[in-house]
Amino acid sequence: VQLVESGGGLVQPGGSLKLSCIASGSIFSINAMGWYRQAPGKQRELVAAITRGGSTKYADSVKGRFTISRENAKNTMNLQTVYLQMNSLKPEDTAVYYCNAGRPGDYYPLGSWGQGTQVTVSS
Repeated sequence: VQLVESGGGLVQPGGSLKLSCIASGSIFSINAMGWYRQAPGKQRELVAAITRGGSTKYADSVKGRFTISRENAKNTMNLQTVYLQMNSLKPEDTAVYYCNAGRPGDYYPLGSWGQGTQVTVSS
């Protein structure tokens, strides 16, 4: 079971970033996947989630700006990649971003956390 997030960085307000998460393990292939973030001094929160069937859910604060997608490796059932395209970034999007499997319904995170990827939005 492994999660590797990447793609973060420093970007100016209004800019874009695309995060990637490589998820290895059956827990990630059989469940919905989510992107979560944790800003300094705040609790970790769900940003976006996608089910196996492709249905998506977004936090109100990112609707219309972020897009989540997922793809399964063709020859490996338990390996997939989850993306988060982030546009029109705002300073309040600054956080460490993590991916994880999400419990059906409320997307409560199910697996262990990876190292995350830092996103900093600042001029």
